[in-house]
Amino acid sequence: MKRLLAALFTLALPISAQDLASIEKRVTVRKLDNGLTIIMMERHEAPVFSYATVVNVGSAQEVPGITGLAHMFEHMAFKGSEDVGATNYDAERVALQKVEEAYAAYDTERRKSVGRDDAKVAQLEKAWKDAIEAANKYVVAEEFSRILDQAGSVGVNAFTNTDETVYFYSLPSNRLELWTFLESERFLHPVFREFYKERDVVTEERRLSTESRPQGRLREEFLSAAFKAHPYGSPVIGWPSDLKAFSATDAAAFFKKYYVPSNMVIAVVGDVKPSEALPLLEKYFGRLPKAPPPEPVRTIEPAQTAERTVVLHEKSQPIYIEGYHRPAATDPDDPVYDVIAILLSGGRTSHLYRSLVRDKKIAAFANASPNSPGGKYPSLFTFNAVTTPGHTPAEITAAIAEEIDKIKNQDATPEELQSVKTRVKAGLLRQLDSNAGMAFNLALTQTEYGDWRELFRQIDRIDKVTAADVRRVANQTFNPNNRTIAYIDNSQSQKSAPKGGTQ
Repeated sequence: MKRLLAALFTLALPISAQDLASIEKRVTVRKLDNGLTIIMMERHEAPVFSYATVVNVGSAQEVPGITGLAHMFEHMAFKGSEDVGATNYDAERVALQKVEEAYAAYDTERRKSVGRDDAKVAQLEKAWKDAIEAANKYVVAEEFSRILDQAGSVGVNAFTNTDETVYFYSLPSNRLELWTFLESERFLHPVFREFYKERDVVTEERRLSTESRPQGRLREEFLSAAFKAHPYGSPVIGWPSDLKAFSATDAAAFFKKYYVPSNMVIAVVGDVKPSEALPLLEKYFGRLPKAPPPEPVRTIEPAQTAERTVVLHEKSQPIYIEGYHRPAATDPDDPVYDVIAILLSGGRTSHLYRSLVRDKKIAAFANASPNSPGGKYPSLFTFNAVTTPGHTPAEITAAIAEEIDKIKNQDATPEELQSVKTRVKAGLLRQLDSNAGMAFNLALTQTEYGDWRELFRQIDRIDKVTAADVRRVANQTFNPNNRTIAYIDNSQSQKSAPKGGTQ
């Protein structure tokens, strides 16, 4: 389970043991008539609650031309609603419609490949920007966030990845009704105000996270090489040309398709009583109009039949990535991949640390990740390393291959397997110790597996993983023809290319 592994390499204070049976007694699940699933868990230790809204849409649902739109709507969700964020919404609505009409005219002319009139483009661009300025007169900037700040909110944030978009924060328990109103309102009556201003913000995010960072550029090239067909090969933040082209009209269509109650799960954890809270949640979230869930992604990544290598030549930190295609997180072998990842990189006694970092000293850092860049669809088992001075990517490739051969051909010892299983359990407990962590994991697991209990059942499945399972899955997965390698070569030469690849 991809999120389960995320906490294994972090420190946490000792916490009390939790198990499925004890948690079930405090969990209430309700599916509203419109299809929205609500999960509530009582924890009355402090007068606060945390929530997580998981929308089952990420960059994997995007197609060419609108990449980055899932992340863009995440930004829009903080702009408020018809009742929050404007001095006069009726006037703003008319002004925003004029913005879209002006943008459509400008965008159509500027993207003409034949017969484009540059003078007309400039004229239409000015008309569009004038329309934006007129619409901005009605905006009450950051009103949504200001209301939450005044109510005592903590950790107001959201994120978008390949598989989902998640919104979360915490509030005092006496602010439950305020939360239900605000959270339901931004999905019931979203307003795409300041859309193009925010589009510029996202473009700058892309510049800082990807274009200005060698690691970001390398990862983007790696994923686009590893996935020839599936949307996992496109960046979550979007391609530059799409960020310059998609519109608020596109965002509204995307929202209408994916932000439907049947495609959403909300978890609330903390000082809440279901008998008091559920009527509020039904009152406000029940207002969201019923709609069928969106259709599944059509494209399936074809089997990789040849090794692929990407080389980024520049003077920067020599980063190395190696990935192998693997099944989705719902596959029965998913727990085996988790075990392999921890065997290889779970702490200072792991295979990669001992070999690449401690003994050979060819890497300053080395780890393995069981599920990248997502888990809802078939993804990648990846290795990541940073080469030390005087050493080459070819040495990293060879050293990783050596450790892979060991797990292919040698049984993990009972002590190693037990250590892995202990780490997994400890990692889960760390994640669930806070209200926010529990809400996030309950909602995410319900979304991805259809039952929040799978969060705990995964532990049982990991307990059943054997040394024979590890060898079997390793032999199925770690083959050269199923491998994509990407690295930064800062030597200004071609000599460090690993054998078997192309540049």
